[in-house]
Amino acid sequence: MSLNLSHLAAQIDDMAESLKVEEKNWSACLDQALDTIQHQSLDPESLRRKIKDSRTTWLIAGITGQLDGRFTCPPCPPDFAVIATDGSHIGVDRHSPARCYLINIGSVMLRYGQQPDAVLHSQPTLYSNKEDLIIVDPRGSSELPIEGGLLGAKRAVAECLALAELGEELAPELPSTALVDGTLIMWGLAGHAYPEYVRTELLRNGFLQALDRIRDLGRRTGLALASYISLPRSTEVANTLRIALCPYDPPDCDRHCPRKSSSVERECDTVSGIRDRDIFHAILEPGDRSATFVSGSSIVQDYYADHEIRFFYLKVDNEIARVEFPCWVEDMGNLDLLHAMILDQCRRGHGYPVALSEAHEQAVLSGPDREQFRHLLELTLNEHRLPTGTSEKNRSKRTRWV
Repeated sequence: MSLNLSHLAAQIDDMAESLKVEEKNWSACLDQALDTIQHQSLDPESLRRKIKDSRTTWLIAGITGQLDGRFTCPPCPPDFAVIATDGSHIGVDRHSPARCYLINIGSVMLRYGQQPDAVLHSQPTLYSNKEDLIIVDPRGSSELPIEGGLLGAKRAVAECLALAELGEELAPELPSTALVDGTLIMWGLAGHAYPEYVRTELLRNGFLQALDRIRDLGRRTGLALASYISLPRSTEVANTLRIALCPYDPPDCDRHCPRKSSSVERECDTVSGIRDRDIFHAILEPGDRSATFVSGSSIVQDYYADHEIRFFYLKVDNEIARVEFPCWVEDMGNLDLLHAMILDQCRRGHGYPVALSEAHEQAVLSGPDREQFRHLLELTLNEHRLPTGTSEKNRSKRTRWV
């Protein structure tokens, strides 16, 4: 047995005791957060000004209305459609004789009403050309391989492009919503992890151009776009409460609180450890959504322009979900449509949008799928009399010798 459970059991018991203490502190912090959100909702304009002038080390949500705003769900139209895409991939295997990667996109169209219909599809694409495997600086000074986080970003672009193509096939008069799983914010490309030419290739010329196509569809047909995040870990709204509690105006973390002292507690620490979902689980009733908030992400502010990402929280039975959407969805007056269709999808899918569940099933690559892909790759190389050698490390993993 590789895992010593007898030693681990005592450690888990110690952890449980610590969690009991933390839960008591968490309850007090949540009460403080709810009191603060109720008080600040009386004068949101003052908080909005304080947020604008603040300098913090946290990601803060922009507010558009009352913090404790709550909206009940309107009914769905009698006839409507929901489209969704999801993706999975097999990255470049350095032990493989051929450098390539695979992106598999699952797509779903579900129509409800007088003419119900369902179309499910998956589309695998193999990338093996040199221009597919690297992103090159146009100045010729450097290049980066598409793997790891860059491959994830490449897949997100493919998912969004597939969603645009799917939307273009819908009847223009049919109320529709387009869904993707996860976030619309390309967090992996933020900061200084990658040079600017990478963001140009994957963000400006890829993801944002796909959003342009969907926005144009929305203007012609009313199509609403959103992403769905189940059990989010976001703290943007909770961090907004930190700004509200800060005694300094404007708040400046580096100047006034350069380093937290173990002996001195900051006023904002009275809401530490609280996530947005904790707040809205207490505020919302099942089926309700929160007010709209604006993402404070630097990559959104620097690159997304008229695709500014906003979000609201939705209570689905006992879970709080985060729904992100470009600002033009709200500007076109489609927020109620989005709310109604997503909640309907969750109720049909036992708490999670059924269209996204089905898109995932179309996209997912199982262990046998990956093994068959590897086998087909080697077989084809053999047929073309190309080398199929692998590393000794990989061969040892695939051979049982004890």
